[in-house]
Amino acid sequence: MNTFSVKAFGTEAPEADLKQLTIERREVSDRDVEIDIIFCGVCHSDLHTARNEWHGTVYPNVPGHEIVGRITKIGKGVSKFKVGDIAAVGCMVDSCRECEQCKKGSEQYCEKGNIQTYNGHDKHLNKQTFGGYSERIVVEEDFVLRVPENLDLAATAPLLCAGVTTWSPLKHWNVGPGTRVGVVGIGGLGHMGVKLAKAMGAYVVVITTSSSKVADAQRLGADEVILSTDEAQMKANVNTLNFVLDCVSAQHNINDYLALLKVDGTLALVGAPEHPLPVAAFSLIPTRRSFAGSTIGSIAETQEMLDFCGKHNITSDIELINIQDINTAYERLLKGDVKYRFVIDMASLKR
Repeated sequence: MNTFSVKAFGTEAPEADLKQLTIERREVSDRDVEIDIIFCGVCHSDLHTARNEWHGTVYPNVPGHEIVGRITKIGKGVSKFKVGDIAAVGCMVDSCRECEQCKKGSEQYCEKGNIQTYNGHDKHLNKQTFGGYSERIVVEEDFVLRVPENLDLAATAPLLCAGVTTWSPLKHWNVGPGTRVGVVGIGGLGHMGVKLAKAMGAYVVVITTSSSKVADAQRLGADEVILSTDEAQMKANVNTLNFVLDCVSAQHNINDYLALLKVDGTLALVGAPEHPLPVAAFSLIPTRRSFAGSTIGSIAETQEMLDFCGKHNITSDIELINIQDINTAYERLLKGDVKYRFVIDMASLKR
């Protein structure tokens, strides 16, 4: 297969800084589109993978799965897009297309494992996939998304991960008018959970450890804010919520948040703590509560989320950076020093 070279930013070892690299992309085949990347969001997963904190990273590693750009070339069999269209790519670029989950449109749960946008297996070139910290990317059209024209492109980029990761469980557990929804943690994921749940018509309760985030939670749309460090506030809200979206990736006592659920309520974990979270049997049994998990979303769900955000003018709160500042951004990300998502202006790579 013919390839071409592009500039990218990535790392060659877990302890190494990200730096400029040259990588190979495949030339477009019949069903492919080539996208000139304009903006790429920075996800905490990028940092985990670059530093091999989840293990299994293949180097060199080029992160980035919140991609917005313009289509510059299409294959002769492409029917959904044309050259010049604004398009987006999220966390996956392919799947087996044959298993039960793929056939029912849940590619994120592909039984053979979906092909991740970076650090996956590129079946075309038989090596690792490279992500959006690069000039261009080539993706099969079925895994490319349309971007609503009214949305700010830079602030749209994080919707491709943070947006759909929160949208999918909110939709799956039927959040809407008449439901009381708790969102635990106000960061890259949590701030999107608040915005989406509110636009879906729910009564939104933010649960945070930080009193400094109360005003911001209200600005984002929260109807109520609970300080989880205040025992009296937590006790007063036992058995009051239909659904809790837990966006915390640090270790925390999950039983405190399960206690907030009503009978038949569900807590869905979308954060990814490093160590197991002990669950007390009596946090679940007496009220038939459920403790669940959820990952990203299907291509159809991602498009649905983007269209919903276009209708309601929802985007992420971002800080725009140059690619040359990515290592500093990673250090700030570790400290929680961003409100609420870094986005790379990819023009900085092309200068």
